[in-house]
Amino acid sequence: MNPLAWSFRAQFALGVVLCASLLGYALFVQYGLFLDPCPLCILQRVAFFALGVIFLIGALHSPGALGRKVYGVLASLAAAVGIGIAGRHVWLQSLPPDQVPDCGPGLNYMLETMPFASALNKVLQGSGECAAIDWTFLGFSMPFWSLVWFVGFFVGVLYAGFRSR
Repeated sequence: MNPLAWSFRAQFALGVVLCASLLGYALFVQYGLFLDPCPLCILQRVAFFALGVIFLIGALHSPGALGRKVYGVLASLAAAVGIGIAGRHVWLQSLPPDQVPDCGPGLNYMLETMPFASALNKVLQGSGECAAIDWTFLGFSMPFWSLVWFVGFFVGVLYAGFRSR
């Protein structure tokens, strides 16, 4: 059973399951292992959620050829945003300790006290808590694994949306 030969609908349904599983694990880490997410982690969750919603709509819609391309582009854009956020996070974690930015206020505080664009800009600049590595798997941090998943989704949705049938 080759997933590459699956229908568009099945591939996007798998995307829904994978995004939901990744978000579920993130919630387990937050509430089960008591590791609070930094602002960049929260933005990565938003990107996974957006990608999951696009997957869900695409799977339910089961579009024709043009629709598959549209969903492929939309999902690849969501994955590209995730790649940018996770890439920035991995870069912050790779900085020497003396170059790590100072810790900043929490995301909720920034959203309450700053205009949205300013808060988003501040979050994307990163802060000290975003450079901390509290969790690893096979020696790699959670943002690294998010980056791997986003790259996989990016390639997968382009394949699903643009392959000839």
